[in-house]
Amino acid sequence: MSTVFKEDEGIRYTYRDYLVWKTDERYEIIDGEAYMMAAPSRMHQEISMALSAMLYTYLEGKPCRVYAAPFSVRLFPAEDNSDDTVVEPDITVVCDASRLDDRGCKGAPDFIIEISSPSTARHDHIVKFNKYREAGVREYWIVNPEEKVVSAYRLKNGEYTAVNYDDTAPVQVLPGCAIDLKSVFGTSGE
Repeated sequence: MSTVFKEDEGIRYTYRDYLVWKTDERYEIIDGEAYMMAAPSRMHQEISMALSAMLYTYLEGKPCRVYAAPFSVRLFPAEDNSDDTVVEPDITVVCDASRLDDRGCKGAPDFIIEISSPSTARHDHIVKFNKYREAGVREYWIVNPEEKVVSAYRLKNGEYTAVNYDDTAPVQVLPGCAIDLKSVFGTSGE
């Protein structure tokens, strides 16, 4: 994950800027700083598809919806589009339809999954972790493809508590939903 527009030191970007950028590249803005997102690896995509498919199947006929990246999430939306944090999680689950618009999600989703890589690990574990907690994302998973483990963070009293899974991972915000991680990681071709 790399910062972009370094020559523009001191400039803080907003969702208003994000809306007019004309590029084939994907970006996130966190605290006004723009980050260019690299194309994901094949393993990343296979894990993302497996998780998305499992969640989609579980949510069929239920009010919650699952979205795979690219899908914009404005964690702290402002009516005038001056908000300075727009992320594109790998997988997003939203249960409150009033938070959805044609461009993505306005406010904290219920559940976010990031599939980590060596280049994004620090960002996922520190920067996004803190933003998701601050915004009130009820459950946040960081998937580590190399170690074949999921770190699940559940929000309670404004803080995340962590549990690691390498077999079956229950989704706390979706009662009755449990993800078979052996199946998820088995799809990665290793």
